[in-house]
Amino acid sequence: MSMRTIIVDDEAPARLKVKQYLKDNPDIEIIGEADNGTDAVREINEKKPDLVILDIQMPEMDGFEVIKALSEPPLVIFATAYDQYAIQAFEVNSIDYLLKPFSKQRLKDSLERAKGYLKSDFESKIEDLLKLVEEEKKYLTRIPVRKGKRIIFLDIKDVVWIGAEETLNFVYTKENRYLINDTLAELEEKLDPQIFFRIHRSSIINLNHVVEIVPWFAGQYKVVMKDREKTELTLSRRRVKSLKEIFPW
Repeated sequence: MSMRTIIVDDEAPARLKVKQYLKDNPDIEIIGEADNGTDAVREINEKKPDLVILDIQMPEMDGFEVIKALSEPPLVIFATAYDQYAIQAFEVNSIDYLLKPFSKQRLKDSLERAKGYLKSDFESKIEDLLKLVEEEKKYLTRIPVRKGKRIIFLDIKDVVWIGAEETLNFVYTKENRYLINDTLAELEEKLDPQIFFRIHRSSIINLNHVVEIVPWFAGQYKVVMKDREKTELTLSRRRVKSLKEIFPW
């Protein structure tokens, strides 16, 4: 029997990504979605899902308020860009805590855990989740880059930004530029989202090396980085909200 599932996230691309990850999974039946907490409560109360994949930071009601508003909460997998909510997630009986950006395999593992909970009770849940949160924090501390024929390992704190130029990808420090084999999508999964943020499809920045954010045009901004050239990078409109959650302005 498939798990009847509702997806809740205020960002349409995030909901689409989850649906794409789930589309070939015979154990999942997506019965609804919502883009805010109020609609989520209504959808869950009306459709009685087995599982909800739930964002935490949303308009009107956050994910925790959604759960508290339900008389009979279903199984919950929280999905968020921030790890500081982990303990609260445990307290409201979530079965997993996914840190964005997460991979298809990571979500698949979480769904297997949900299937297990549907067949058993919640014994040892807290211990399992604490272990998962620790695993999620194992991000790159050094990054391999190319300089000529040599492979150099840079400390992650020295990386100012990472950019795509046509078919090549480069890592920028304050003084130098290095070629890297990984794509930006692959690097997003390997880098700590508390430090690195993808501001555009062609660039990822180290938040610790941002000098200023400058209004541009058509709702866009330029992000000035702390490298030798004071590089100005475009912040796409769809990423403005997410960056404002980290750097309110």
